Parts: sequence; structure tokens; C-alpha cells
Amino acid sequence: MPELRKDPILGRWIIISTERGKRPTDFIIEKPATTGGFCPLCPGNENTTPPEVLSYGRPNDAPNHPGWTLRVVPNKYPALIIEGTLDKEGEGIYDRMNGIGAHEVIIEDPNHNAAFTYLPHERMIQVFWAFRDRIVDLARDPRFSYVMVFKNFGSAAGASLEHSHSQLIALPILPRMIVSELEGSKSYYGYKDRCIFCDIIREELRKETRIVCQSEHFVAIAPYAPRSPFETWVLPREHSSSYIDMNESHLESLTSIFSEVMRRLDACIPNVPYNFVLHTAPLRSAPLNYFHWHFEIMPKLTSIAGFEWGSGFYINPVPPEEAAKFLREAKITEVGQR
Repeated sequence: MPELRKDPILGRWIIISTERGKRPTDFIIEKPATTGGFCPLCPGNENTTPPEVLSYGRPNDAPNHPGWTLRVVPNKYPALIIEGTLDKEGEGIYDRMNGIGAHEVIIEDPNHNAAFTYLPHERMIQVFWAFRDRIVDLARDPRFSYVMVFKNFGSAAGASLEHSHSQLIALPILPRMIVSELEGSKSYYGYKDRCIFCDIIREELRKETRIVCQSEHFVAIAPYAPRSPFETWVLPREHSSSYIDMNESHLESLTSIFSEVMRRLDACIPNVPYNFVLHTAPLRSAPLNYFHWHFEIMPKLTSIAGFEWGSGFYINPVPPEEAAKFLREAKITEVGQR
């Protein structure tokens, strides 16, 4: 029988449609075709992108030249622009401001054909360090309130370039999703004097049915009310509200478990398109005892149609307990053996 499940943080309801129940093999994913041709993100084409704001690995100090192992550049076609002032104003009942922000591209590896899922550990850890370094730097700009870090993989997930990359957008306001999480978790804390994310982690570790994998410092779970089949969250086991507060050993541990989750997902559904998003505390925020930073990984396996748009409900044909079991039991390929 189908179930209605309520997300304990946001209060949204999810339909787990067991009548439409699916296994990983029921999702047919076409292998993305390679288009070839010119790629502005490849080494040797540095002059075709805006000047870099960060790079790792280059043996000399010459910016915007080959030799890098990771490179961050402003997006050539930004959603928001960094120059200018906000100029907030009202227009009757409406509010507006200038589209000020920063939109950057993290080029994760110089190899055009490198897959993020199978990046060597030392290369993947650079990606997570770059997220941290850019958040720290952008936090110095008083115009910005939040930095959204995300990755789109596959055309169904919004990726427009083949070369593996992720993105970040610095915003002058807090995203509605983050505000909802902050409000929901603060309300829970006010009632129970505990972080809801910490309670979720304790409950999932106790039951184990929705655990995908775990390590000393991190846990990956299929959330109780997932919007998408095989949705997975990666959370630190110890309470922390801000991603940038991680030390080096924790960041290495994050890299290891994130790599494992991605390889398990790929083993279940090869070439699956996905998005992942970092949820962290607002910039310059004091430590929050009610909020817990985390990554949300969302495979793009279902479409949003009229019912979903009209109701705000998501319909998920794979119960999270089954998804976690498939992911746990997947025979994964080790990095370097692909």
C-alpha cells in the first residue's frame, strides 16, 4: 500500500508509491554521448574563461596557464554579477534588488574525460577543499549572506558541459530552502532542546535500515521521506553547523565516504544523472546548536508533473529502506580500477 511520509525537518509530505515500486534495473539511463570539439575548461584554453580566482597544483605562480590540478573561474554566463550595489527598494507591495552575487565554476580535474565519481582520493579532496576555500573568501564580502555549492551531472540534471565541474553561487539573501531548514530545526530544538539532525543520525544508526555506509566521522543515509529514488544525505556524526569548520582529517573522511556513496550509486544505476547540494549555515553565522550541515545527493530518475507542481508533493516509487539496501549491497568498483 502507498504511504504518506512527513519530512521531520521541513514538514513536507512525500508519497512513497509502492504500487509503482521499482528496482535499480528498472531505470534505463542512456550513456551520455560525447560531443568532442572545443572545451573551454580543458588545459590550454585558460584564456577562453574569465581569470581564475583559485587554482591548485600548478608548479609555478603563473595564473591562467596549464599545469593546474583544479581551477576555479567565474562563470562566463553568471546568474548573478559581482559588480555593483544591491539598491534594495520597494515597488508597491513588491520588493526588488539588483542581481548582485558571485557565480563560479570549479573545474575538478584537467582531464576532460575524468568522472567525478571515480576521481582519485587526492583529486577529490581538492574539490572539497576548494568548496571550503571559496566559501571562506566570499564570506569576506558583506553583500553576501549565503554560498550555495552544487553539482549537476548529466543533461537531465542541468549539466551543459561534459568536462567534470561543480558550481557555487554567492547570494545576497538566504535561499528559501535553507530558511525553511533553519526554521524547522530551530522549532524542533525549542521543543526538545536537541538538534533534529543529530536525532535523525542516532535513530538511523539504531535502526540501520536506511544506512548506506558510515565511517568514524560521517554517515550516509537514505532519508525517511526522500523526494527522489535513491536520494542520499551525507552528514557529520558530530554536531557541526558550518561546513568551513571542518579540520583536515574530517575533510579527508568526508571525501572517502562521499566517493563511496557515488560509486555505490553508479554501481546500482550506471551513468545516473544527479545533483548534489551543500546545506550549511549562513555566512558569518555563529555556531548554531540546532542546525547540522550536510550534503544532499539527488538522482534525477523521476519527473515533476502537474500533480507535483500543483500539490507540492513528491511521488517516489522506491522506499528509502529498499534504496539503502540496494546501495549497501552494490558491488562497487575501487578507484583506479575503472
